[in-house]
Amino acid sequence: MGARFLDLFAGSGAYGLEALSRGAAGGVFVEQNAKAAACVKQNIAAVCKSLGRDARDLTVVQADARAVPLGGGSDVPDLVFIDPPYELIAEIAPGLFARLAEALAAKPEALVVFELPGELELAPAGWTLLKRLGKGARQPTVAFFRRAAPA
Repeated sequence: MGARFLDLFAGSGAYGLEALSRGAAGGVFVEQNAKAAACVKQNIAAVCKSLGRDARDLTVVQADARAVPLGGGSDVPDLVFIDPPYELIAEIAPGLFARLAEALAAKPEALVVFELPGELELAPAGWTLLKRLGKGARQPTVAFFRRAAPA
């Protein structure tokens, strides 16, 4: 696959590590909580050992995902995973998608994979919802977005 990813609000790093196990070339995990960031580092070591690969193409950034630089230049990700605390989604989603539109401008085919509760709808301006998996109130769902084609 060779894709690069950005895992925002990484938690345990599950999204990025799954991408890695399926052939991603590398990526960046962003997690604000120090204990969770340390856990991501441990999980990276375990997964890389299991896969028999080096961890040098993986970075853990301990920072607030709402303020961290989102890539640019040759570091533009192919996949962006976003799994924020559900209570913050309504507040942070518009700003995140606006920043991602700018950060991903060089890769219009990049996908944003956003986890959110089933009762919440997201329709960020300038983005197209490609697919949503899962359903039901208070159940996690995953929405796949791509930048909308210019009119």
